[in-house]
Amino acid sequence: MTPFLNKLKDKKIILASNSPRRQELLKGLEVEFEVRPNPVEEKIPGDMKPEFVAAYLSKLKADSYPDELKENEILITSDTVVIEDGHVLGKPSTEDEAFDMLKSLSGSSHIVMTAVTFKDKKRQITVEDETIVTFRFLEEEEIWHYIKTYQPMDKAGAYGIQEWIGYIGVTKLEGSYFNVMGFPLHLIYEQLKKWS
Repeated sequence: MTPFLNKLKDKKIILASNSPRRQELLKGLEVEFEVRPNPVEEKIPGDMKPEFVAAYLSKLKADSYPDELKENEILITSDTVVIEDGHVLGKPSTEDEAFDMLKSLSGSSHIVMTAVTFKDKKRQITVEDETIVTFRFLEEEEIWHYIKTYQPMDKAGAYGIQEWIGYIGVTKLEGSYFNVMGFPLHLIYEQLKKWS
């Protein structure tokens, strides 16, 4: 455990996420944690504004966590959404859907929002971050290469900025790079420093 998070030395941090990216990023903060995934059906109310979806789903994951938290446990849940033209782009269910998503992001800017919820026996706090990502125009062959070679199906908006499509496509970033990966580390670190 990093000396800057000494207050947490007697705490057990539980990351309720299957995401290898979130696990890798949390390790990078020099935080010891246990992974206990909590699969949740991500149903969004039809009238919900796109900018509220990430926080809603992050809280839903925390609220539906099946185990009762012990005194020394801190649960972390998170959700990331891509908002393009006022619409939420979730994870694609087919390659054709992934193609359509990436085609719509090509040559334009979109918003990536991530919400992270921290919960213990006494309190629950949700923090959010927003990044604007701009893609250059992507050729159809480039989009198909990415879809066939990488794993767009488990990513909101059908892309990972840390993969080939991000290397060749992203021309501008306003905000946190790690937020686009699904975990705004600066906010998580700040929150964990406050936790006692």
